[in-house]
Amino acid sequence: MTALPRGENPDSPADDDRTAAPAAPRPTQAPQTPQAAEAEAESESDRALADDAEGTDTTPSAKAAEAPGGGEAAAGESPGAGAAEAEVPGAEASGTEPTEVKASEAEATEAAPSEAEVPGTEASGTETTEVKASEAAAPSEAEAELAAQRELRERIERRKAERGGPIESGTALSGRAADLLAAVRAVESGEKPGSVFEDSPAPAAPPRRVAPPPAAPPRPRVPAPAAPPARVAAPEAVAAVRSVLTAGGAPEALAVRVAGVLGDTAAELLREDPWRLLAVPGVLPEQADGFARALLGAECGPGDPRRTDALVGWSLERAALRGHTALDAAAVRAQLAERSVPDPDGAVRHAVAEGVVLVFHDGAEDEGGSGFDEGGSGFDEDARAEDGTAAEAEAAGDGAEGAEAPPVLLGLDRYAMAEESLADGLARLARSGPDARWAQAEPVELARAVAAQGLVVHTGGEAARAEPVALAAAAGRLGLRAAVAVHSENGRRRLDAETGTQTGAVTVAALLSGAAGPGRDEEGAFALDLLVVLDAPQLDVEAAAMLVESVPDGCRLVLSGDPHVLPSAGPGRVFADLLAARVCPQVASRTPDPGPIGELVSGIGVGELAQVEAPGKEVVIVPVRDAGEAVHRTVQLVADSVPRALGVPVEDTQVVTVGHGGAAGTRALNAALKQRLNPGPGRFGGFDPGDRVAYAVAPGRTVQGRVVSADAEGLHLECEAEPARTVVPKDRVEAVVRHGWALTAHQAAGMRWPAVVAVLPGDAVGGLSRAWVYTAFGRGARHLSVVHGADQALARAVAEPPAQTRTTRLRALLEAVPEPAE
Repeated sequence: MTALPRGENPDSPADDDRTAAPAAPRPTQAPQTPQAAEAEAESESDRALADDAEGTDTTPSAKAAEAPGGGEAAAGESPGAGAAEAEVPGAEASGTEPTEVKASEAEATEAAPSEAEVPGTEASGTETTEVKASEAAAPSEAEAELAAQRELRERIERRKAERGGPIESGTALSGRAADLLAAVRAVESGEKPGSVFEDSPAPAAPPRRVAPPPAAPPRPRVPAPAAPPARVAAPEAVAAVRSVLTAGGAPEALAVRVAGVLGDTAAELLREDPWRLLAVPGVLPEQADGFARALLGAECGPGDPRRTDALVGWSLERAALRGHTALDAAAVRAQLAERSVPDPDGAVRHAVAEGVVLVFHDGAEDEGGSGFDEGGSGFDEDARAEDGTAAEAEAAGDGAEGAEAPPVLLGLDRYAMAEESLADGLARLARSGPDARWAQAEPVELARAVAAQGLVVHTGGEAARAEPVALAAAAGRLGLRAAVAVHSENGRRRLDAETGTQTGAVTVAALLSGAAGPGRDEEGAFALDLLVVLDAPQLDVEAAAMLVESVPDGCRLVLSGDPHVLPSAGPGRVFADLLAARVCPQVASRTPDPGPIGELVSGIGVGELAQVEAPGKEVVIVPVRDAGEAVHRTVQLVADSVPRALGVPVEDTQVVTVGHGGAAGTRALNAALKQRLNPGPGRFGGFDPGDRVAYAVAPGRTVQGRVVSADAEGLHLECEAEPARTVVPKDRVEAVVRHGWALTAHQAAGMRWPAVVAVLPGDAVGGLSRAWVYTAFGRGARHLSVVHGADQALARAVAEPPAQTRTTRLRALLEAVPEPAE
């Protein structure tokens, strides 16, 4: 049996991992020596960024037509190239959905862990390692967040285990499930029992009330059972799993991960149902089938209910990695048919009856899967994304046929519960009545909306972030308790720099975990009168549900963000669904983003590839012929041209590219950048002290850091927002740490740097979209270099209207909420 691949990066949906088919190599001139090539590259990039460069700007589309096609405008071949490079293309729209990493590629990378690339975190986050008592004395923000997620997943598993019969399709939670949901929400609110971290007391939440009550330990809203500790498999269990894996021809190295996911009885479970191996992130159906055949022999078949249940769950888990919270039942049936399941319809019915998935019919209650006999008119994005027809499938789903037969949706209870909880919480805030305390606040338009209703959506670009921040400052002057939350530590530092003051902003993750922020009141809710959340499009459905559930009655919630950027790395499209549902006031900022970059990105947002004047070389295009040249030019720009011509140091320049794979993806770019900026043998999983890294502290959230050292304990990192060094255990490094000189646009969303090099290789044109270009180009504050090899695909991506590439239920749930009373 072939080696099993690792999990996918949680910070970039499958589109970030898609590797487009490489274009056929174009004929080139006679080979050059490395010295001659580097000299040519340096001279060209310096011409592009030279302060005294003269000439007229050209349109991005014209530049795209000149360069990669016939090579006439290729770097270094035309005296006017430097002048023409002063302007750039643009884009908007939601990203397309690339294909998954192929099994052969994953197998190759697993066999060579010393490569410069390391895949992202496991989606389930269940793989754990033993932590020493001395280390547990000061739990970090990442540990607190992971512990909270483990609690939620443990309770969901317990709920599934306690079910006594089939699930009523689409019905609301009640009885034990409702009680369990209330208990989970209480835990999510921040009041964790002391047993969560045995050797470390929970950080005290400082009271923020004007007249604080006598000091007393806060109490949860609902008595919550003690949270189970992180699952650590016993050595005997790991040994038993290893024995079963060996018998089935699977790699013994999977034993720890399998035992972590399935528990101490993993060996027995695998013997009874070998397809449970699919629950381990990174395992493919073909590999699970081979494992099952080795263990069961002739007993197993393609229609085995154990196999079909596992495939249904795996399909929805894979869809979640692409941002879906549900899938059309017709799409799931199609995927089962592709896996040789003889009766896909019966397989879906069985999975629903067994509680593997829940079924929803057009957002309403459904009777035990009664919609399965319908043909299903919903779109099959997940099945069709690989051949680039997601947009057409979405259009078909929105057509007249879809209106006649609403699609039957299937979803995992984890995301179903989060979306329903989020919809309830947003409706609760939207029904909040007027509050006269905001009558004198500034800015006037936003304050007026906040005064009228408890939930407000604010939209705008980078410059518009100042408006909700000003509202929070005005609340403080009125004696109200306010807080500002951002997506990343990068965004928090940037906010302080932009305002010139200490805003006291915190990251959403720190706010939820209790590591920072206003603390909780006596009921476990945030002790706030106003919560402003910037970068709101980066909220996935689970983080948004926990956040909204913690907002107390009477508190005002302002969700602010740019609707044109890529959606969250995790499942859901919370901000877009809330905008589309129109259940609360929406305030659109009229503050434009300044400078050539702001002008360029604003045009991209409306589908225009505008020509911009860049007298200070704020925007530069570097045309390239192929992916190899794109990598070479990128390294030269980061290491030499940008620092020399613009004075921006290497550490303040970020590379953004389309995906992880491909000849100019993050893996190839990071390998080349490491060789130039911090060469070394990569003795610890491909890393050396001084390497810039991207560390996935939790599924869907990456922080940037730098390698300090490595020893028997693991990789020692200095990460942003972490006061002390972070130690990543050896067996986790490969799963959660990548080199970070180059990121995908999904990873870079919500962050900004003084200079950005956006790489558009010709072999990744299938991953381009208006939203991708808008997000990538908007990450540069002072300078944007575009390494352009996408030819006319860039202009097409900008011009094409945004396509809905995620299936969610939140909008339908919100639209079903009655209008608030006048």
